[in-house]
Amino acid sequence: MSVVALMITGWDAGPWERRLQSIDSGLDIRTWPDIGNAADIDYALVWKPDGKALASLANLKVIFSLGAGVDHILGADNIPDIPIVRIVDPNLTARMSEYVVLHCLARLRRYAVYREQQARKEWIEQPDPCAAEVRVGVMGYGVLGQDAARKLAVMGFDVAAWNRSEKNDGDIPVFSGEAGKAEFLARTDILVSLLPLTPDTHGVLNTALFEGLARDGVLGPPSLINAGRGKLQNEPDILDALDRGVLSEAVLDVFVEEPLPAESPFWTHPKVVLTPHNAAISDPRALVEYVYRQIARYETGEPLENVVDRTRGY
Repeated sequence: MSVVALMITGWDAGPWERRLQSIDSGLDIRTWPDIGNAADIDYALVWKPDGKALASLANLKVIFSLGAGVDHILGADNIPDIPIVRIVDPNLTARMSEYVVLHCLARLRRYAVYREQQARKEWIEQPDPCAAEVRVGVMGYGVLGQDAARKLAVMGFDVAAWNRSEKNDGDIPVFSGEAGKAEFLARTDILVSLLPLTPDTHGVLNTALFEGLARDGVLGPPSLINAGRGKLQNEPDILDALDRGVLSEAVLDVFVEEPLPAESPFWTHPKVVLTPHNAAISDPRALVEYVYRQIARYETGEPLENVVDRTRGY
């Protein structure tokens, strides 16, 4: 019988345990810190785990991240040198694309402007470009970025992507590396960040990047959507860019410190739309099935899917 440990910080572990039990009532599921003999644990399902706690599991075989990112694991100390598997699931992917499309359409159709006009009881028709006139740039072209880009293209947006390494994707142009970044930014009116957090991407959403964005867009100054990781963004630079008009709007789902402190200026900034890190929530109903399939593969000697490359950070 496989023994699974749930090591979850900040979420209720109950739904994860119940979903696992419904799939396989024979699993021995233990919730940290009440895991009994640490040497019994075969698999750990984690969110923001304590590295020392993971290291104490002497016979641990695989670590499963319960979110799309893995920086919450790689940033901990004493992580055992065993496979780390990241979540790649259609449910999570679809949720992220919904979020990105929603906010691109809101920017296109000037939702914030009309809400402000409604509050002032103003009946003013704004200029109304079509989606094909608006250039969206998706930074980070993994599973999430590819799906979001394709759905934005279906809506009619002029979509391009940037990725650290070269990728070809049919009708969507993909710029790559530092050599392609300037050209990518210069043709971007709405920047969508879905990058993983690595040493190379830490703080990448900064003044220099914002000033490289397009200045000739039909919607005015460019805007930012960050649904990737909080530490991608230099938060003082975002506020400065908004105040100087370098950015017209920032839609932020993630922050350096979460929950966002009450004193943060993002709460009340008129050009900021913020959400509580829920762009693509980890739904136990869908994601546990993915983890269970991976455990079954491992138990039968098949290779695990979506194993993290620690040298790349994702």
